[in-house]
Amino acid sequence: MLEAKALKKGFGKITAVDGVNLRAGAAETIGLLGPNGAGKTTTISMIAGLVRPDSGEVLIDGSPLRGDTDPVKRKIGLVPQDMALFDELSALDNLTFFGALYSIRGGALKKAIADALALVGLADRAKDKVRTFSGGMKRRLNLAAALLHDPQILLLDEPTVGVDPQSRNAIFDNLETLKKRGKTLVYTTHYMEEAERLCDRIIIIDHGKVIADDTLHGLHKLLPVTNVLAIELENANGFDPARLRTLPHVESVEVREGLLRVGVHDLSTGAPAILQWLAEHGQSYQHVTSERPDLETVFLTLTGRSLRDAR
Repeated sequence: MLEAKALKKGFGKITAVDGVNLRAGAAETIGLLGPNGAGKTTTISMIAGLVRPDSGEVLIDGSPLRGDTDPVKRKIGLVPQDMALFDELSALDNLTFFGALYSIRGGALKKAIADALALVGLADRAKDKVRTFSGGMKRRLNLAAALLHDPQILLLDEPTVGVDPQSRNAIFDNLETLKKRGKTLVYTTHYMEEAERLCDRIIIIDHGKVIADDTLHGLHKLLPVTNVLAIELENANGFDPARLRTLPHVESVEVREGLLRVGVHDLSTGAPAILQWLAEHGQSYQHVTSERPDLETVFLTLTGRSLRDAR
């Protein structure tokens, strides 16, 4: 449904996007992660047709995106970082205005507004002025405005910034509903847990380049340690963890307060070998659990810095 090919964009001496490729199908949610200044918003802007790439192209359902008036742009909905709302107008008037920009009128516009407000849970506040809304309600109304023309592709640029947990969960529910309807979602976020919950694939961008593009499971395989086996030893006194490092499946070993933590790349082969080794060496244990590194660990391993660092 959506394909970006070798997108490049510079601003003066700064290369904001440097050869980004991505693909997204129907009923698929793609996450874009990267530090501030990594090129996420510029990439979204080029896909939306707001910024012209220096080179490369965007294909929407196989058709190249050509200029501001290209009809193919009607398949795209954009939820920007900044609120695109008029505070002194009601929610209904805001959506009526945005619907008119899409040339939606009459009964079709009334239905589109009703459907959008119902989806984001604001039908009962339709006649209230936006200035009376909480930050989370404004974010949900921002989403509703992007849905009026029933786009196939929805671009969401950090749509939950500054909202409370309840509103964030409401937005998540909205997006999962849209995905079930077959929509294509491209989602940028600074919150790792959002990407883990929502995204089928995650694209990590750094210095304007794609450095990883895979499922969450696939990204974990890029780490030297994809699982940690935590084993509660009955007697850790005198236990030398260095002896375990000779096993072929073991990447790291540490013992702290009676808890043995062994890093392995493949849990299915590593765990049996480790437990067998402990039994053969007379080391009893009481409890065994496995842990997987979170997405933040994957991100920091690949980029070497925290998500909110500037370029």
